[in-house]
Amino acid sequence: MSDRQCAALFISAPASGQGKTTLTAALARYHRNLGRQVRVFKTGPDFLDPMILELASGHPVYQLDLWMGDENHCRKLLYEAAGEADLILIEGVMGLFDGDYSSADLATLFGIPILAVIDGGAMAQTFGAIAYGLANYQEKLPFAGVFANRVAGKRHYEMLKESLPGSIECHGWFESDEALALPERHLGLVQAGEIEDLDARIERLANHLQLPKEGLPAEVDFSAATEIKVEPLLSGLDIGVASDDAFSFVYPANLDLLRELGAEITYFSPLEDEFLPEVDAIYLPGGYPELYLKQLSNNTEMHSELAEFHRAGKPIVAECGGMMYLLDTLADIDGNKQSMACLLAGSANMQTRLVNIGMHKVVLPEGELRGHCFHYSKVGSPLTPISVSTGVRTGQHGEAVYRQRRLTASYMHFYFPSNPQTCAQLFSRDA
Repeated sequence: MSDRQCAALFISAPASGQGKTTLTAALARYHRNLGRQVRVFKTGPDFLDPMILELASGHPVYQLDLWMGDENHCRKLLYEAAGEADLILIEGVMGLFDGDYSSADLATLFGIPILAVIDGGAMAQTFGAIAYGLANYQEKLPFAGVFANRVAGKRHYEMLKESLPGSIECHGWFESDEALALPERHLGLVQAGEIEDLDARIERLANHLQLPKEGLPAEVDFSAATEIKVEPLLSGLDIGVASDDAFSFVYPANLDLLRELGAEITYFSPLEDEFLPEVDAIYLPGGYPELYLKQLSNNTEMHSELAEFHRAGKPIVAECGGMMYLLDTLADIDGNKQSMACLLAGSANMQTRLVNIGMHKVVLPEGELRGHCFHYSKVGSPLTPISVSTGVRTGQHGEAVYRQRRLTASYMHFYFPSNPQTCAQLFSRDA
């Protein structure tokens, strides 16, 4: 297959909190308002930023990660997007060079020009020094230029712009305005569905973009990936996927793979529904169950439905918040404890500090899966794990994987495309 050309831009920064999501959302909506088809990706394992970016662009936002999904998987996603889009935007993770598989690595591998957004709110000429460092720290970096965020006004912007070396271009700015900020909580940004005026905020961002040029960025050549055939190992199965405000942390690529394996997807809500749909397996992804303790606890009809499903020996896969929901009890940060579904012995308690974060892999009886962990809670359980995950970086503590009959539960968020065959066995009727 021949290469596909599509305008593309990689939005990165010196660090987290500089305004990557804000700028990416604004650019997505700006170009969408001009009638262009925009596809947005998020670097690394993130669930909250993609919710914002999906609303901004009008399309699902997929993760690009060279460790969880590998180069061929990322190449496939980009090639498919290039066949549909006028513009591809990729939001980076943390700082440009942070991590073993950094934003810089990803941008360089695929030749995507980097636009670095820098918070200029408390600086003047140092803006140029930071820009110069980003552009020159690594050889052969496809550096397009910088964007100034939280600028006091036009005179301030001109000062920042003048500090740049002649080889670095400034692609615009945002004024400092709290009305343009996106609200946050302990796991990052607030979920898109919880912000009543989010669409209006994104529209305001697009309207406040100060861009010296109105056209599309440069085109990038995207080559086809090596085709890997996926056998329909889940053909004829219907998988119930929990989806509501308490359970929304799911990779679109996970659901795509389940469908590619032949499964149908049926959504249900542990918050609202009293009965499970007629399904063959259940997927309980992560989310914020700690914010909906009473509602989840009071829905005892759903608890009974899940218990009966579990006793029948049907497959259940539960990740992070999904696992916490299946425990005996869950307590929020203030110590308010409520009973949960009681499929797994133990309790979870929210903490004031981050408990674990990072990329992990785990070897299960079905095979290896890759993914990540990010949680502010601790679980106490008398159960013996069937396996413990291994962190990519030295010193990371592993995460237990519990199994009761066909129930598999862990703090790990599994990235199913990392091993389609293992994923299929977790959900299959015959395991």
